[in-house]
Parts: sequence; structure tokens; C-alpha cells
Amino acid sequence: MVTNPNSYAARDSAALLHPYTNAIANENDGSLVIARGNGVYVTDDTGKDYIEGMSGLWCTALGFGNERLAEAAARQIRDLSFYHGFNQKSHTPQIELAERLLAIAPHSMSKVFFANSGSEANDTAFKLVWYRSNAIGKPEKKKIIGRVKGYHGVTVAAASATGTPINHQAFDLPIDGFLHTDCPHYAREAEPGESEEQYSERCASNLNTLIEQEGPETVAAFIAEPVMGAGGVLIPPAGYFEKIQVVLDRHDVLMIADEVICGFGRTGNMWGSETYNIKPDIITCAKALSSGYIPISAILINDAVYQPIAEQSAEIGALGHGFTYSGHPVAAAVALETLDIYEELDLVTMVQEKAPFLQNGIRAFADHPLVGDTDGVGLLAVAELVANKQTGESFPAERRVGPYLLDCTLNHGLIVRALGDRIAFSPPLVINQSEIAEMFDRFGKALDDTAKWLKTGI
Repeated sequence: MVTNPNSYAARDSAALLHPYTNAIANENDGSLVIARGNGVYVTDDTGKDYIEGMSGLWCTALGFGNERLAEAAARQIRDLSFYHGFNQKSHTPQIELAERLLAIAPHSMSKVFFANSGSEANDTAFKLVWYRSNAIGKPEKKKIIGRVKGYHGVTVAAASATGTPINHQAFDLPIDGFLHTDCPHYAREAEPGESEEQYSERCASNLNTLIEQEGPETVAAFIAEPVMGAGGVLIPPAGYFEKIQVVLDRHDVLMIADEVICGFGRTGNMWGSETYNIKPDIITCAKALSSGYIPISAILINDAVYQPIAEQSAEIGALGHGFTYSGHPVAAAVALETLDIYEELDLVTMVQEKAPFLQNGIRAFADHPLVGDTDGVGLLAVAELVANKQTGESFPAERRVGPYLLDCTLNHGLIVRALGDRIAFSPPLVINQSEIAEMFDRFGKALDDTAKWLKTGI
């Protein structure tokens, strides 16, 4: 309960409608107000420090308070504070950033389009797919297939591709033309005795059946995160994307790799597509592109996507899509400096060297009475809370065990995220070994507190 009416928490409750928040709970209890950040730590308005175990929202790869990124923004504001890309206008930061992204893309890409968020990037990808289908004389080839529990954003089209009920309920979503296939959660969805390869084959077969039932001439694209983030940090089972790719190729369906979370080193390669042998026609990225310091996202398209779009734009007179802040010079300058720092750090090698500490750390909780599945890749990790370790039975949602655990982590100075009862870790990529150890020590204390609470039967 907010008790001080002059506190920032009370002022927050009075003024703000928050994303992904129970509005009435926020009215009653207020929010955790973060005032400062440094490295992997943030400090609230009362002076309490926390390890930010989620990089904010999967994005502050370089941690908080990086002076080089601040200087890059200030320098660009002085040189050219704003310009746009409409009507054949441009500026040097977005040109250089597009070149850099094409140079490091996991597969040959032709052009880059800039937006401001992952949601906008995916919305743009869908619009470009539809535009291309019209350009190649297949106006009926428009359907987009996402996956149950997949997350692609909250704009109307991106939320429709997203496969979680909370993003659809009361919004009249999904809109027509968006379909969903299996969530590849091997630990929960595999049949008894089914290997990962067999399970992957079943997922691919189900996708093939869906496309054939809808009619391949109506299905334009499939979108997937290399690792499902908000769906629960779900690692794809062995052979999954290779088998999915065969189905897509068979039916001339474009592959959209949503690299918003996985891009820029998170999985131990520059791109999650490299980690899982994905061959995208379109790549969307955001978050770590600027280490979360300023809003920017990008859509990379290959030549088979670009050429029909280019020709259609010439026929119509212009590509009727864009944002005022597409490729904003300050955002592009910060992203360029971010990529420079990644290169100097040898980002991929750095993540690969740290990953064993994070992965061993999360797996050490496998013996805890509240923990079932533990998993991860690179500097992504997850621990699932279970009511019964033998059966893997979940806690009833009304027990709110995940939210209770989050309160305990805050008490111990740690910020993580509960995706249902799957507790996600995505710390800044610059986290060091001792900070990883401290993060898990705080998590262990919160787990023990939660176990004691459950024993009371409250």
C-alpha cells in the first residue's frame, strides 16, 4: 500500500497507466521506482541497490551508465539532432548503420529498414511480406504463422502473431490472417519416449499439415524467435529449425527470424539464427542494437524480398510506409557506437567464456525442492517452479507463487522476471563471474523464502 502521497510511487499511481501491469494493483501498491543505474546494478528512489538480472527488458547488454554511449548521443545531437529518410532524404549515421548490419548479418541480406521498437519492426515485416505478395501477383498469399507462446510485440499485427492469451484478451485479437502452430516446449509437450529429434519432426509435420489445410497459396510467412523469450525462455529441441525450414521451403513460405531478444550475442553467437541454423529471409532486431539506450529497431530483408517491393514502389510511386523517427540520427549514432564496443569487446567470445558460469549456476538449482526444469543458452537462463518435482506438476495460477518469489528477489536486491512460473535471467552481457555468483546467491535466498512461505499453507 502506498502510504506517502508525495512519494514517487504515489505520484506514479496517480499519473501513469503502465504496460503489462494490473492497473488497480498499481493504484493500490505503486511501482518500484528506479532512479539510477551503473554496470549491472540499478538503484531505486529510496537508495536500495539491485542486480538487474533481466538487463531491464532483455536489452541493456552493456549495462547501465556507459559513458561512450552517452557521449555518442550528445555528439550527434550537436551535429544533427534530427533528420528523416522520407522522399529520398538521408543522413550519414543511418547509412553507416545499415552497412554495418548488412556486413554482420547471418545470411546474405540486401536492404535495411529502420523503426523504433521490436513491435514496429515485426509489424513492418508483415506489411512488407503483404506488399511483396501483391507485387509478385499472389494477392491471396498473405497469412502469417506464429507459434503458441511466441512473442512478437503488441502493435495490432505483431500482437496477432504473438501466441499468448493476455495479448489477445479484450483487444479483439488476433485479427484475420494470423495462425499459430505448436510451441516447441519439449519438456512439457513431448510424448513418453519421444526423443527431441522425433518431437521436432512432429512439430514440423504439424506445421506442414496446417499449411496444407489452409492452402500453401494463402500462407506467406512463418515468424519465430530463435529462443522464445517472453514465452518462458524455451530452447528449441534438437533439429527443430532445420526440420521447420524444410516445410517452409516446400511451400514457398518466407522465414522471419525475430532476433529482438537473441540478436547481438545473447545466445553465444552474434545472432540466434547462427546458434540454431536458421536461414531467414527477413530478420528483425532491436533491444541490444543500442544496448537499450535509445529506441531503435531494424528490419533486414534479402534480395528475393527486396526486388519485388522495389519494383512495386516504382509502379505505385512510393513505398507508403515509414515512421518519423525511422533511422533517427541520434539513435543510429548510439547503435553505431554500441556495435563498435561489441567489436572491441570481442562480444561473441566474451559471451561464450561467461556462458558456462551462468548455465552451471542455473542448473545448480535443479536439486531445490521448488525447481523443476532448468535450461538456457549463452547468457539466457530459466528455472521453472513446480509443485511436484517427480511429476513436474505446476502450481495453481491462483497461488501466485511466481509473483511471490519476485517479491522475495526484490527483498534480496535482485530483479528477475516471472514468465508464469518460469523465472527468467538475461543479465547484461558485461556481467562478470563474481556478479553471476552474487545474482544466484540472492536468487537462492529468495527461493528458500518462498519454500518457507509455501510450507505455512498461506
